[in-house]
Amino acid sequence: MKGLQALRRTVRWAFAAVIPGELILVVCLAAGIRIAPPARAAVELAVFAVMVAAAVLLTLDSHRHRRDGLTWRDAIVAAVTDVVPGVVGKLIVHESRLFASFLRWITRRGPHGVREGDMAVPYAAGQTAIMYGFLVVCVVETVALAYLIPWPVVHTIVLGLDVWGVFFLIALHASCVVRPHVIGADGSLRLRYGALLDIHIPAHRIASARVERRYPETGLAAVDGNGGADLAVASQTTVTVELTEPVAFTRPLGKRAEARNFRYFAEDPESTVAQLRARTSLDKT
Repeated sequence: MKGLQALRRTVRWAFAAVIPGELILVVCLAAGIRIAPPARAAVELAVFAVMVAAAVLLTLDSHRHRRDGLTWRDAIVAAVTDVVPGVVGKLIVHESRLFASFLRWITRRGPHGVREGDMAVPYAAGQTAIMYGFLVVCVVETVALAYLIPWPVVHTIVLGLDVWGVFFLIALHASCVVRPHVIGADGSLRLRYGALLDIHIPAHRIASARVERRYPETGLAAVDGNGGADLAVASQTTVTVELTEPVAFTRPLGKRAEARNFRYFAEDPESTVAQLRARTSLDKT
């Protein structure tokens, strides 16, 4: 077991060291910079060695999880989780959700997670102007730096980062469009912010709902001293929901938290509150 743990640590550190080297090599080749054959061979050999070590580790971990009674699929997932650091795993999941949301948006498919009888509660329109403003700034910066940076390698790296930044903004807004809040047919409430946040609140925990416009200054889903969390859009919330007991959730960066009331933005707060009250039989205002 100690040998397996040592191999796992080695693979993680090797990935942290080799992957950036491989990316730099790709960037240099894309920029037309000649790389000495021995240097290219050394990087490729290091990557190959790390991949072999990772394959061996995944095989050993998969068999270990199989002996614990997991199916092959669950065993492989557990083995990957053992090898990949938690933060990296969360980033991969987040990026995959962003890309899936972007595809859903451009193909004009229906909203994600809204079943028959549910009510979608849009919120993305409140930030459209701000998002497109940021997008224009990113595009202008990309074009400006393309003319100002004379060094090919730096130019390629910055260009790649700027293009990714433009895609991130578009995909984040797309994820907010296709992942609205949801009032379930059973009165449950699902609060989301794109691919970053997803909070499930059972109907029996909702004590009251009201229209209330606020302008919080806290971060996304940060819990204040009174046990309240704000899901602001364009720095404002329009609906406040109080609960009978706290609900636990995961914040965007992976930190666990719990809140007893949630304040969030809805494009049509009156209709949202009316539906919540009707579906949960709330008499409180």
